[in-house]
Amino acid sequence: MSSDVAVDVSALAINVTIPEALRWTDTRRGEEFELTTLNVRLLRDGHLAAKAYGRPTAGGRGAYVSFRVPDRPELAALVSEAAERAGELWTAHRGLG
Repeated sequence: MSSDVAVDVSALAINVTIPEALRWTDTRRGEEFELTTLNVRLLRDGHLAAKAYGRPTAGGRGAYVSFRVPDRPELAALVSEAAERAGELWTAHRGLG
């Protein structure tokens, strides 16, 4: 790719496993979910946005439904640390395999 062509990166996103000690449950449409994964996106303005995903506590796959991440310092720290680690991994990439 020539240097005179601007590359437009429209999104950066990572998936982060929520450690068991930080997991929580939430209910959607009468079904309780245990939230086990965060999807963290880097927005164009440099801020982070996160949504939580999980599985029904009653078992089964359930729907792929996003949940708000509670405003808890330990979850904010997890998101921040995950973004820092993702940045390190992106910086150290070795190109297409």
